[in-house]
Amino acid sequence: MGNLNEASAFSQKSPYEIYQEWEGIPAYKDFIVPDLLKLELGHWDRTGGKAAFVNMEGAGGTCDTIVEEIAPGGQLKPVRHMYEKAVFILQGQGATTIWNEGGRKHTLEWQRGSLFSTPLNTWHQNFNAQGSEPVRMISLTDAPVIVNRYRNLDYIFNSSFVFTDRYSGGADEWGKGGRYLPEVKRGRVWESNFIADLWGFQPKDYKERGGDNRTTLFEFVDNTMSAHLSEFPAGKYKKAHRHGAGAHIVMLTGSGYSFLWEQGQDRNKKRVEWGRMSMFVPPMQWWHQHFNPGAAPARYLALKPWGFKFNVEDLRDTGEDVKKGGAQIEYEDQDAEIHKIFVRECETRGAQPRMAMFGT
Repeated sequence: MGNLNEASAFSQKSPYEIYQEWEGIPAYKDFIVPDLLKLELGHWDRTGGKAAFVNMEGAGGTCDTIVEEIAPGGQLKPVRHMYEKAVFILQGQGATTIWNEGGRKHTLEWQRGSLFSTPLNTWHQNFNAQGSEPVRMISLTDAPVIVNRYRNLDYIFNSSFVFTDRYSGGADEWGKGGRYLPEVKRGRVWESNFIADLWGFQPKDYKERGGDNRTTLFEFVDNTMSAHLSEFPAGKYKKAHRHGAGAHIVMLTGSGYSFLWEQGQDRNKKRVEWGRMSMFVPPMQWWHQHFNPGAAPARYLALKPWGFKFNVEDLRDTGEDVKKGGAQIEYEDQDAEIHKIFVRECETRGAQPRMAMFGT
């Protein structure tokens, strides 16, 4: 079932690209997905539901996303895999049952806006609790790295190894030993594998980013990947910053635009227009800056293949001035044209600019 070392006919493709072709579902490659709820999916034999791979240009092969759908009242097949996964529910209500081979089961109930992560190589099965509409979810995974490294799908999807240091199994282990924890507050960082509702969640002030931004970070316990939830008001924009590849930005509310550019290419900025359920990914170490000239607050989820709990990435502080060794451009150092464009956009879209440091 899939020794990718034997795929000599595809010698010009990566093992991960071959794997995607074998799976037989659509694979999208673009800079932005305008609406995740409208993305066309295909039948996926592996799960029994509908799905599509989304390989964003900015991810740089470090990770991917999979958009899945569960039919009304339906369920997917149980699966396990040797790659990490963070799941966000875009639409619907249901449950996920999680267990180790031969172990006790735990069922996690979720709804639109829930964010969770399945422990590494645990069995898990997803259910749609509604009979009237499908569930749609998006998962960030590090499958590209794992598939390219091991090149054997039997190992990736059928390994019997149990990571008991991450999850011992059953509801009793949900809150023990620093493993698969429920909601645990720790200042602006939440170490948790389940956040019930990101639409209702109130992130913390993060003044360093500017624009009255509020942000809460989510570390998925013993996984390498992480996420954060950010919101900033209408008529404001955040400071430009940069970081590693793979941060998938899923817009939850609001409408606006972002500028993205390579170091030294600030006069050749790429502009991305976004709205509710849009997704885009800033490429590795590209500067990016988010603007809200719309009438409502802009809220987004960033799903990332890296985090800060384990020191596996060389990450500069994205809230510190680049002149001090950080990875953020302060307002006084940004291109003057940026604010002029924002004021014009606010006039066009009906918002009142509220950037006091510029006198507007």
